[in-house]
Amino acid sequence: MNQSAYIRPDWAPATIALMVLGFVVFWPLGLAMLAYILFGERLRAFKQEANLRMDEMPFAQWGRGRGRCGHGRMHSTGNTAFDDWRRGELDRLEAERRKLDEMRAEFDRHMNELRRARDREEFDRFMRDRNDRNNGPVDLSPNGA
Repeated sequence: MNQSAYIRPDWAPATIALMVLGFVVFWPLGLAMLAYILFGERLRAFKQEANLRMDEMPFAQWGRGRGRCGHGRMHSTGNTAFDDWRRGELDRLEAERRKLDEMRAEFDRHMNELRRARDREEFDRFMRDRNDRNNGPVDLSPNGA
C-alpha cells in the first residue's frame, strides 16, 4: 500500500484545503471530505474485510461461479475429455509444486549446513586465537616489564 499519498484520511494540509474548498464550492463535497478525514481508515478496513468475505464466499450457489464449488472440488463442464485433461493438468501442476517444495526444503537444509560449517569455522578460529593469546610468551623478568 502506498503510504506517501498526498490525500490520506488524516488532518494533513492537503485534506484540510480540499475540505474547505469542498465547502466553498458545494457543501456536500466538504462534508464528504470531512467524513473521509474522520472515517477513512475505518472505510479502508471495511473494504478489506468485505473483499475477504467475498473471496471466501462459495460461488457455486450462483451457478457455475468461478470454476470451483465451495468444497474445493472442480465443477464438471459436461465435456469429459476436457474434464480429464484439466484433472491431469492440475495433477501435473500439483506434482510440480511438490517437487519445488522438496527442492526448496533441500536448499534450506544445504544453507543451514553451510551456516553451521561457517559458524563452526569462525568459532574454532576464535578459540585458536584466544588460546594463542593466553599461551603466548610469558615474561619471567623480576620487574614484570
